[in-house]
Amino acid sequence: MAGIVVKPRARILHGHDWVFSSEVLKVFGNPADGDVISLKDGKDRLIGSAIYNSKSQIVARRFSRRRQDLDLDFFRRRIAQACEYRDRRNVDPRLRRVVWSESDGLPGLIIDRYGDHFVLQTLTLAMDMRKDSITAAMVDLFGNVAMIERNDAPIRKAEGLELHRGVLSGTPSQVAIEIEGVKLEVDLLHGQKTGFYLDQKHNYGIVAGYARDRRVLDCFTNQGAFALVCARAGAADVTGVEENRENIAAAGRNTARNQLKAQWIEQDVFQFLRAAEKAEAQYDLIVLDPPSFTKTKSGLRDALRGYRELHMRAFRLLSKDGLLATFSCSHHVSDAAFSETVTDALVDARRSARHVRRFEQAPDHPVLPTIPETEYFRGFLLEMMPGR
Repeated sequence: MAGIVVKPRARILHGHDWVFSSEVLKVFGNPADGDVISLKDGKDRLIGSAIYNSKSQIVARRFSRRRQDLDLDFFRRRIAQACEYRDRRNVDPRLRRVVWSESDGLPGLIIDRYGDHFVLQTLTLAMDMRKDSITAAMVDLFGNVAMIERNDAPIRKAEGLELHRGVLSGTPSQVAIEIEGVKLEVDLLHGQKTGFYLDQKHNYGIVAGYARDRRVLDCFTNQGAFALVCARAGAADVTGVEENRENIAAAGRNTARNQLKAQWIEQDVFQFLRAAEKAEAQYDLIVLDPPSFTKTKSGLRDALRGYRELHMRAFRLLSKDGLLATFSCSHHVSDAAFSETVTDALVDARRSARHVRRFEQAPDHPVLPTIPETEYFRGFLLEMMPGR
């Protein structure tokens, strides 16, 4: 088997599963992009099997610590193991992330389940080349289900892959899911990510638990999930802000489907917050759940500047004992950086707050301590302090 020898201080020798181009000592056997290769240290000892792509900054991603090929049996076994883990964590078997990339030993592979529909993303070349085997493994495990491909994530460009989406197997139909008693339509071919923010699934009920009799503002509402679970929980008034017209239309349909009341505003959130401050509007619970502000480390400074303004505006709109539920899904924004930015925004807004709780990504998005990239989601619930 062809492979690479890594440099003595490569991060893979300290528990990580990635090899960057700068960490390669030499390449042997002339591997082709997408091949399975051997990884060796400087003493010719095998340290695992990996997928290879010379066009990527991450030239190798380990998926096993022994010799292993990516065949049908391998995919069947790894996907079954991923399901078994989620069963033990009591994750809803019909609404879950089935496979989460490196966290399940399948680098670059994401599979989400929405009832009888499965959505596939292959974000690495090797996984993309083996879509047929992955689909066959899914059919073996789950039967002749509908498999939808959502390979329109820009991160694929780093692997030299084109962006596209479509149907791999079965006949997709309209999908509706239920979150905290609220029924929501999901567009698996065109919706955010694979159709819905499954990483937030267990946080909707937590936030809704604080909503009764409060005036709620849900920023970046997408299709209205946070707003509607708050409305169902007895919020006094609910407003959702979203600049995407299709999402606002879907939120309206979800409101009617659940016979709830909410106001939907199609506008850029920053513009809305500035106008609301001028109008001296006030809310008792604000939810900030924006899309990722940066996909690269180079964009971190601008992302933090955006988070700071966003939070400052929100703090100024909160009532004397109001609550802020805020989230970040930008991996490059660390816990420390996010916390510091929120603190700076409090100072800018001349407000004081208590830290009530933390939010984490759902348990079907497991985190590996040795691969910090598997943890990209963080959030806080803050309560304003009256008279400060």
